[in-house]
Amino acid sequence: MQVAVWILVFLIVFSIMEFMAWFTHKYIMHGFLWSLHKDHHHKDHGSWFERNDVFFIFYAVVSMGFIMLAANTNFWYGWPIGFGIMAYGAAYFIVHDIFIHQRFKLFRNANHWYARGVRRAHKIHHKHLGKEDGECFGMLVVPLKYFKK
Repeated sequence: MQVAVWILVFLIVFSIMEFMAWFTHKYIMHGFLWSLHKDHHHKDHGSWFERNDVFFIFYAVVSMGFIMLAANTNFWYGWPIGFGIMAYGAAYFIVHDIFIHQRFKLFRNANHWYARGVRRAHKIHHKHLGKEDGECFGMLVVPLKYFKK
């Protein structure tokens, strides 16, 4: 029974992270911490590292905190919470940084209808270079209007 609860908590946390990605992007990255996110829209530097990567580091620290809490206390829920956040972070990195932005040159020839829709939606978001008016959405939940055949 505990394994089923562990898996359920993991899946719930992974799903909540999709909402957190949308919320953080819309209200924090395009809000009061635009100064950290701006270089993701304006490539005004020669570095591979972006100030925007601070958001990834923040969620990695939160994930590690839950895992360390579970390892050092009886709060076993920290394991599925921490690994749920970590799994979403890994999925986000693969989809957003590797697949969409090609920070590593992988998946360049992906031509699946879902892949095209995700890339199209993200491209539309990035055509707005300013803090305002950029349509925000999560990584996995993308509006259907972007999935044209």
